[in-house]
Amino acid sequence: MSTNPQEGSQPTVVLVHGGFVDGSGWQGVYSLLKDDYSVRIVQNPTISLEGDVAATKMVIGAQSEPVILVGHSYGGAVITEAGNDPKVAALVYISAFVPDQGESVETLIADPPPGAPVPPILPPQDGFLFLDREKFHASFAGDLSADEAAFMADSQVPWGVEALSGANSEPAWRSKLSWYLVATEDRMIPPPAQRSMSERAGSTVEEAAGSHSIYVSQPATVAALIKKAASEVSSAAR
Repeated sequence: MSTNPQEGSQPTVVLVHGGFVDGSGWQGVYSLLKDDYSVRIVQNPTISLEGDVAATKMVIGAQSEPVILVGHSYGGAVITEAGNDPKVAALVYISAFVPDQGESVETLIADPPPGAPVPPILPPQDGFLFLDREKFHASFAGDLSADEAAFMADSQVPWGVEALSGANSEPAWRSKLSWYLVATEDRMIPPPAQRSMSERAGSTVEEAAGSHSIYVSQPATVAALIKKAASEVSSAAR
């Protein structure tokens, strides 16, 4: 029997990964949260936005507590749609896309700020996208070791073109509290774009010097923001 007096009163944390990667990148964040919260990790197929929302809602539906829904990168588009589930109490965006109604990742990246680095996405292969392996470290994982970045580059998950073009129907941030972590050294989603999207969503924003892989490189920073969101949700429920 558990001796945790708060068991049952804490929200569940559901972590949603982005494109080119899988849920294993959340391991550091998971390890920092699991003693205080139930934590679940969605393994998105990343074939279509609709499919990834369905995979996320499957995990949300299995929880009894209020859910803190966390998305990294493209995972932000997923949680913006899946977050409309009534069990979701708050959204946490980690260097993520935050689409508005009718927007997709494709439309959000169509007009990059002047001088912004262009992600080294290769031409589609049979409806799927990959990042240039030789440029993966610099663009996606600048603050990870060369070995870690090489493993991520060589284990890329094919990202479906349909996932990029999937448009949001009703943004959950219009009705749910949200938090956002801006990675100031991000070379995939320009920091100015992160600030603009988070401001539009009315998110509580924090910034940290980190690459697009900040969820891997700085799990303590990410976990701390998730804990702030969870704490506010728990306080509001009392």
